[in-house]
Amino acid sequence: MTRVRSHMQLDGVLFFPVTPFTGTGELAEGVLAEHVKHGVDAGPGGVFAACGTGEFHALEPEEYERVVRVAVEATAGKAPVFAGAGGPLPLARRYAAIAQRAGADGVLLLPPYLVGSPPDGLVDYVEQVASASDLPLIVYQRNNAVFTPESAVRAANLPTVVGFKDGLGDLDQMQRIVLAVRGAVHKPFQFFNGLPTAEMTVPAYRGIGVELYSSAVFCFAPQISLAFYDAVTTGNTSQVNTFLSEFFRPLVELRDSVPGYAVSLVKAGVRLRGLEVGSVRAPLVDPSPEHVRELDRIIAKGLELL
Repeated sequence: MTRVRSHMQLDGVLFFPVTPFTGTGELAEGVLAEHVKHGVDAGPGGVFAACGTGEFHALEPEEYERVVRVAVEATAGKAPVFAGAGGPLPLARRYAAIAQRAGADGVLLLPPYLVGSPPDGLVDYVEQVASASDLPLIVYQRNNAVFTPESAVRAANLPTVVGFKDGLGDLDQMQRIVLAVRGAVHKPFQFFNGLPTAEMTVPAYRGIGVELYSSAVFCFAPQISLAFYDAVTTGNTSQVNTFLSEFFRPLVELRDSVPGYAVSLVKAGVRLRGLEVGSVRAPLVDPSPEHVRELDRIIAKGLELL
């Protein structure tokens, strides 16, 4: 195994496209290609296909491969493409191999199936999935995949592991992981804020040295996402606070009103902006008409801020 891409570095706003479905529930490849091309034209730092926002949990392996292939083709080399993997170990290894076959540049490793496990088991899980392909791999800490600083260092030192993404939101624990990894891992390595609607916690994460983040808003309003990123990176604190108060906070409050809205609202936002990406798959539910109207008002307010 050559592992030639293991030192690739990401920068900028990270785009996590939704996975479009037809009215009868099949994968809508043409719509996905259009969605990805539109996002790539806005200039993201990376494209993360078939991950959480892309309903990885709801795709079977053949669909997954088609999603990754379409994303790779639509991106056309303009940004790195990472594909999701996770779940039961044999399937996670299979997804990692499929991602490489489909042309992805890397893998985002989601948690294993819903089972508690000690840190040693998580490191073994990461190692076994990483060995299934040559691709660089980012470890995603969330839900039942919780690392200690020591186990994070062990995972980070695996040859193809290039990043650690946090979806827990425990800043004290994450600070300890950042310090431990930076002190013990001697290769290019990146940290990511992976909380839902991550913009709300960007200032806090930047305070502990975690500058990269997932932007679900980029799916339906890349201009808002990019304007916020510009305000953050240029130190325009007043503009950052305005976006947080008048756009992101109302969005998060709506998101928190129903379980699963972290994905469903994003898909609804893409539909509101003119692309028919279809419904979410069960067990998620589409937003109610009242919530869609509220989302429309929130997006309109965000666009006004530009």
